[in-house]
Formats: sequence, C-alpha cells, structure tokens
Amino acid sequence: MDALTDIINAIVLLLNFIIVPGLTYGSQLALGALGVTLVFGILRFANFAHGDTMAFGTMVTILVTWWLQSQGINLGPLPTALLALPVGILFTIALLVFTDKLVYQYYRHHKAPPVTMMIASIGVMFMINGIVRFIIGPNDQRFLDGERYIIRARDFKAMTGLSEGLTIKVSQGLTIFVAILLVIALFWFLQKTRTGKAMRAYSDNEDLALLSGVNPDRVVLVTWILAATLATIAGTLYGLDKSFKPFTYFQLLLPMFAAAIVGGIGNPIGAIVGGYVIAFSEVVVTYAYRKVFIYLLPASLETEGLKQLLSTDYKFAVSFIILVLVLLVRPTGILKGKLL
Repeated sequence: MDALTDIINAIVLLLNFIIVPGLTYGSQLALGALGVTLVFGILRFANFAHGDTMAFGTMVTILVTWWLQSQGINLGPLPTALLALPVGILFTIALLVFTDKLVYQYYRHHKAPPVTMMIASIGVMFMINGIVRFIIGPNDQRFLDGERYIIRARDFKAMTGLSEGLTIKVSQGLTIFVAILLVIALFWFLQKTRTGKAMRAYSDNEDLALLSGVNPDRVVLVTWILAATLATIAGTLYGLDKSFKPFTYFQLLLPMFAAAIVGGIGNPIGAIVGGYVIAFSEVVVTYAYRKVFIYLLPASLETEGLKQLLSTDYKFAVSFIILVLVLLVRPTGILKGKLL
C-alpha cells in the first residue's frame, strides 16, 4: 500500500509541475503560433511583430480591466479581464490594419520578396514595443482578480490523504478551455465559411484564387483580424497565468516561431501540435525530479542534487535547439508545412 501511495504522490507531482503547466503553456504557444502560421501561410512572410502585437493587445486589455475594477465592475469568480478582452481585440485589429496600410501594403503591391516583408515587420516590432513600454511601462503588471484556484493543494491533501497536493489555477483551466473553443471556432471558420475557403484558396495558389474571383483585400483584412484576435487572447491568457511584462512577450517570439516551424509552418494543425511539443519539451527538461525519484526509488539509491537536466534560465534554449534540429532534419516540420 505504501508503494502504491508513493507512486500516486509521484503522479500528483508530475501533474502539478509538468502536465497541467505544460498543457497551459502549450495552449498559449499554440494560439500564438496559429497567428504566426496564418500570416505566413496567407500573406507569405514571417511576422516578427507578432510577440509585441500580443503585448499591445494585452496592454489595452489591462488598462480597460483596471478601469472596470475602479468602477466596481467584475465577473465574480472569473477574471474581469474577460470583460475587457473585446476592447483589447478591437484596438489590436485597428493597429494591425493601420500597420498593414502604412507598411505592408506597399511591399505587397510591389511584389517585394518575403525577406523584405520580414525586415519591415522587425521595424514594426520595435515601433509597437516602444508604444507599449511608453504607455504601461517596462515593469511587471498584475491584473488577475476573482477566484485564484479551481483546486487548492491543502484541500486536495485533506480530500485524498496524500502527502502531495494538486493545485489547478483558474487561469490554467481558463486557458485550456478557451484554447479548445478558439481552435474549434477557427477550424470551423476556415473549413465551412465562404471567406475561410477563399483564404485557403488564396494560400494554396494566389493567382488561381484571383482568377476565381477571390478578393485579395478582403483576405488580407480577415487574416489581420484573425491574427489580432489570436494574439490578444493568447497574450491576455499568458498575462493572467504569469504576469504582464512587455519584454516577456518579445522573448515568446522564439518558442512561438519554433512551435510553428516544428509543427509545419503554414499548417494550422501543425502550429497546435508544435505548441504542445515546445511547451512540454521546455517543462520536462527544466523540471527538478528529485522529489519524484524519492517517491519512486529505494532509499539506498537516493542521491544529492535537484535531478534537473537544465536550469529554468535556459528554457528558451530548448526551443532554439529543437528549432535547429527540425530545420536540419525535416525543414517542412512534423505535418509538412511550407518551406521557409
């Protein structure tokens, strides 16, 4: 019985520190990577401004959330940010449409190569980054309210009698639930609606789609609307789960691009798969397994140390290594996206 209890305690530890955080972080990366892969698949360039677009949308959501909180408006157990999210999405859509008209449209009409568009997006990235830092500042900002936990460790221990307690935060459950809904809605839109079919046709063969009567300006507009929506929701969910800091969203650009490329850039399903592959790789490699081994191994085999493969300071290096390996071994990604 003691051996079985130790195994269950080890499983609870893994759920607490690997499975639930991995699913949460993977959902956030998947939503971010979907925005990257949509822009790449339809507009045909790597949008380096996507991370800071997430930061901009989250910033607007935070500012509206603070105003709602000051007015005593809330959602009870759920974060008030959910009420502010539509405003953040609208402002982000306006920003992306404005930058498209100001920057990308010129290069698109002149048939500029993708590398030119990519370099332009780097300029847009710095512009958005400066705006966000100027308005809200460079420091951590917290905006989570309502209930913090779905399951608390002490309640789980009291209920089960185990030594280890399982904790699931509201932000984690909300992230996974919203990600599932968004993915279903996005795939329904792309597969079933006339606009979605036009976007897929434009992505597969631009010239043939234009001959078939597809309106390119409408396709571009809808692409930016979808990218802004995904970026704002992903950024807000990440901020609720951790905290908001503009530079963090710039750092998220690497794992998001890694997720899109590993899954198969230009392939929406690949972006989702890649998001979870990158997330679980980072979490699994940087977790300290010492306590798990204490439960699973005999006392005679116990050794010192955290049993950690890499420090959490190097978690983004995991994304980079996986990205390089995939580009060397299978450049089209797991689900065969478009070549870079």
